[in-house]
Amino acid sequence: MRLSSVFVILATFAAAAILSLVAARLSVILIEENSEIGVRDALDARGMTWAEVQADGLQVTLAGIAPTEAVRFAALSTAGTIVDAARVIDDMQVEAAAAIAPPRFSAEILRNDAGLSIIGLIPASTDRDDILDRITAISGDAPVTELIELADYPVPAGWDDAMGFALTAMERLPRAKVSVEAGRVAITAITDSAEEKAQLEARLNRAAPPGLRVAMDVAAPRPVITPFTLRFVKDDEGTRFDACSADSERARTLIIGAAFSAGLTGPGSCTIGMGVPSPNWSTAVSQAIEAVNTLGAGTVTFSDADITLVAAEGTPQADFDRVIGDLENALPEVFALYAKLPETVDPNQGPAEFVATLSPEGLVQLRGRVSSENLRSVADSYARAAFGSDNVYTGTRIVDDLPATWSTRVLTGLEALSNLSNGAVTVTADTVVVAGNTGNPQASTAIATLLASKLGEAQEFDIRVTYQEKLDPVASIPTPDECEAEIAGIIATSKITFEPGSATIDASALGTMDDIAEVLRQCGDLRLEIQGYTDSQGREEMNLNLSQARAQSVLNELRARRVLTSSYSAKGYGEADPIADNDTEDGREANRRIEFRLIRPKPSLPEGETTLETLAGSGDTVSTDGDAAAEAEDTSDEQN
Repeated sequence: MRLSSVFVILATFAAAAILSLVAARLSVILIEENSEIGVRDALDARGMTWAEVQADGLQVTLAGIAPTEAVRFAALSTAGTIVDAARVIDDMQVEAAAAIAPPRFSAEILRNDAGLSIIGLIPASTDRDDILDRITAISGDAPVTELIELADYPVPAGWDDAMGFALTAMERLPRAKVSVEAGRVAITAITDSAEEKAQLEARLNRAAPPGLRVAMDVAAPRPVITPFTLRFVKDDEGTRFDACSADSERARTLIIGAAFSAGLTGPGSCTIGMGVPSPNWSTAVSQAIEAVNTLGAGTVTFSDADITLVAAEGTPQADFDRVIGDLENALPEVFALYAKLPETVDPNQGPAEFVATLSPEGLVQLRGRVSSENLRSVADSYARAAFGSDNVYTGTRIVDDLPATWSTRVLTGLEALSNLSNGAVTVTADTVVVAGNTGNPQASTAIATLLASKLGEAQEFDIRVTYQEKLDPVASIPTPDECEAEIAGIIATSKITFEPGSATIDASALGTMDDIAEVLRQCGDLRLEIQGYTDSQGREEMNLNLSQARAQSVLNELRARRVLTSSYSAKGYGEADPIADNDTEDGREANRRIEFRLIRPKPSLPEGETTLETLAGSGDTVSTDGDAAAEAEDTSDEQN
């Protein structure tokens, strides 16, 4: 009996223990479920569905990847409102921050008489020492200022071409600013003349790598005119300026107005320059022109403040004295007048003493009289140096008793002749006459300035030079837009065709290639893209490759015809940009085409902060969306 009682008591205690353990376990499970469900519901209510909640006893573990550090703290705070914050275990991670966008690499290179400077941000992999070595070589003895920063990011496409071209351009630009970005170079420069500007732009276009966008703003400022020269003529051939200089727009208007009042009928051209000897220049010129007009005929030449007025032969002495007297009294201070009334020349006095002629083929003949063997030798040597050794024939003879200034007059006349495309210079004891044709619109001014400065005061000369545009190497070149339009016209009437499914130009189109090559030879340096297009039949990739091969074939044909193509590129666009319906045979035929398009530089961006200022304000980051949009715009602009 006693054993049975003990057994019952032990069994009772065991059962109670088991029931207690079961109850405790059920309580823990209930607490875990309530905690987990409560925390999860609270997080979901705040949109934190990314969070994972797991309860383990009294502890609640939060896991998952939070978008930001702030959101992670918000999740902990939310869980702390449901359970004791001490029970919350943080096992969350924060989403990795987006890679920092690379900066916009750029550089500014400035060169003038004070030296050369470069500032900007460039990729760390760029050879900085090589850039500085080239900058130092370009600068020579002038000081160099270097403010280059480096950033360790990948080199953007087009950066190396842009920087290399910028340094090449700076070698030819003594006064310029060059802005460099990936795939783009903007040049602002100053030249001494319009001719130098045209030559510089042509050289830079040839040197630019294909695909590089180049924007050029080259200015030709007012020239320095020494001596400040003007020559006005009124004779049987009409009223004209052989040379005209003014120091301002107002002065030019006043001078041209006086010339029109004196009978000028053609366009009045007057160069605005620096070096005027007096602020009263336009007043003195207007008075002198009015005096010539009053006399009825004659010439007036200004060389700085020296004025030479020569009346026409046969002018009454009384009229000459009256007009010259009035002019002398009216002229502003500084100006000195020499006036001459030529004696009537005997028409039978004989031929000119010395004549040098220049033919359209470039052949030169020297005939007439010279004062010494030395002058004959010097004149012959000068002519051969100026016109070519094989182009000169000398048939002069030595004569005594020529004027003391004969040597100066002959050599000055030859120098004046070198400004012409063809013509003659005639030297006599009284005058030097230069006549002929030129392709330089400033030739008359240059000749007048030369004769006025070399012959001296009171020496007569006559300039009869005609400007012909066909002789002008700059004006005779068609504009790029005219070239593009002319080629488009050729293709419109005689299409460039290919053998079926091939990049070989059809034999019937070779004449068209000849016509296009002739136009391009006349157009000079162009940045041109030869574009190939196909219809939509076949696979897109195959069409793209075929269009590229056809564009390249056209470029090769131009090279075979000795067209300078260093600034040309060939690009295939496949079935893109159709100009007709690909559902018809006629439409597909129209879409299979070659186009010649000018590569037009994107306009310069407005002046703004420097690269370093931008980086300082933005923390070395730029908008990748903005870059992508700009790149897409550039690509579209160049393709269309």
